[in-house]
Amino acid sequence: LVGVAMVGALFSSDAWNNVTFTGEEVRNPRRNLPLALGIGVTTISLLYLATNFAYLNLLPLEAIQNAREDRVATAAVAVVFGPVAVEIMALAIMISTFGCMNGMILAGARVYYAMARDGLFFRAVARIDPRRHTPAVSLAAQCAWACLLTLSGTYSDLLDYVIFAVLLFYMLTIAGVFVLRRQKPDLDRPYRAIGYPVVPALYIAAAGLIEILLLVYKPRYTWPGLMIVLMGVPVYYLWRKKLS
Repeated sequence: LVGVAMVGALFSSDAWNNVTFTGEEVRNPRRNLPLALGIGVTTISLLYLATNFAYLNLLPLEAIQNAREDRVATAAVAVVFGPVAVEIMALAIMISTFGCMNGMILAGARVYYAMARDGLFFRAVARIDPRRHTPAVSLAAQCAWACLLTLSGTYSDLLDYVIFAVLLFYMLTIAGVFVLRRQKPDLDRPYRAIGYPVVPALYIAAAGLIEILLLVYKPRYTWPGLMIVLMGVPVYYLWRKKLS
């Protein structure tokens, strides 16, 4: 059940790698991408640890477990600021949401753009705005898809779908490291996996275990997510066939 309970924690740590989506637009990416990832992950990890330390010092375990609608942060702030805590947390969450959206909009659109440029999505999505030099069509496509998901009104379900799919793609990406090392051993590698092959293998094993637990204990949410991912396989090959 620990793996199932980690869904929220994994979601809060997701998108740590999104800066790599903008690698083509980063100056000196060989130096700056690892630096950005290292500083970002370290800073956020320390902030998360400090936040949880504050929760444990402000609230007994029973209060954390029974927090209304799992709003532990609101309960902790209420200890310090009293009834106004709800308004304080609402403001903090709103500011945090704007920051998160800014990063996700910037990075996410680059995925659609790259797919279209490689011939794996509609060509129009790869169009660059001649004046602003941004992937304008890709940004619009991302906006339209996000609006449709928002209108579904099932945020909790989307959370479960996303984490399952994201973990699956992370596993496939890391498995790709083994494939590339085997098939292209002489390929220039400006970035090398730390602790290869042990660390990547451990990650795949741990993520695979969580995926299995989610399929067993949350089938209502994870099986649809898996079906959506599997539906992408024939679509990918159709695009590849069209490209060739």
